[in-house]
Amino acid sequence: MSWFQKVRKPIEPPPDKSRVPEGLWVKCPPCGQVIYNKDLAASLSVCPKCAHHFRLTAAERLRTLFDGEWQEHDSGLTSTDPLSFTDTKAYRHRLQTSMAGTGLKDAIITATGTIGGLTCVVSAMEYGFIGGSMGVVVGEKITRGIERAIAGRLPVIIVSCSGGARMMEGALSLMQMAKISAALARLDRARLPYVSILTDPTTGGVTASFAMLGDVNIAEPKALIGFAGPRVIEQTIRQKLPDGFQRSEFLVEHGMLDLVVDRRELKGAVTRVLRFGGAGLPRPEVPAALL
Repeated sequence: MSWFQKVRKPIEPPPDKSRVPEGLWVKCPPCGQVIYNKDLAASLSVCPKCAHHFRLTAAERLRTLFDGEWQEHDSGLTSTDPLSFTDTKAYRHRLQTSMAGTGLKDAIITATGTIGGLTCVVSAMEYGFIGGSMGVVVGEKITRGIERAIAGRLPVIIVSCSGGARMMEGALSLMQMAKISAALARLDRARLPYVSILTDPTTGGVTASFAMLGDVNIAEPKALIGFAGPRVIEQTIRQKLPDGFQRSEFLVEHGMLDLVVDRRELKGAVTRVLRFGGAGLPRPEVPAALL
């Protein structure tokens, strides 16, 4: 029989190639549980088995906190590489890549909306934008948000998720620590509440400034919170650190935090804190000279 008269067998796909569409499932890093993406979204990106908190984007964070729609502020602000960083091309390329990947101009979204029916100003940091690092734009947007809250007699909430100050902007980045802290001092003199929410990770200059200055400091479970990382500290002091060092539970036990709250209960906890702080009640105007 000629070769062209033989019946050709159908080509089988490689045995190791999955026929299941990609992106439908995610594996929990701590417990290995395989979770359907829709189920994970329904639980606010918290593992139903071990309660591991997956990292959220800034926009997702706002959706979990606000009652509905919100109004974003200062979305057009972007870094101009103010110091002409030594490796300027690389920094500008990282800025462009981060903008394309996150859809944001910098590592934060500031918006006004309602939480539990209470109008407030919320700033949420975006870790996907150069590690959530704090540069001049982040400092400016948070400061403007605080000033907007003072003018409107509104409470402030800042959700931190950051590796710290942005080294490519040098001393100008470090100056944002004092700038935001001064704005929060004016908020305090105006007798308006500030709730700080710390998520994994909150480190460096962000921890050393506004993240720990809340009237109430709330953290998500097992979030890494500290100035220097645990490995750096161990190498510096040449000692083994305690188990759970720099995690939320360790810090609340040692008086550095007020609450550790599961993300699924966070909105309710924030609402109770705001109401306890008098949010939504008539507040007497504070003379401008005192602010």
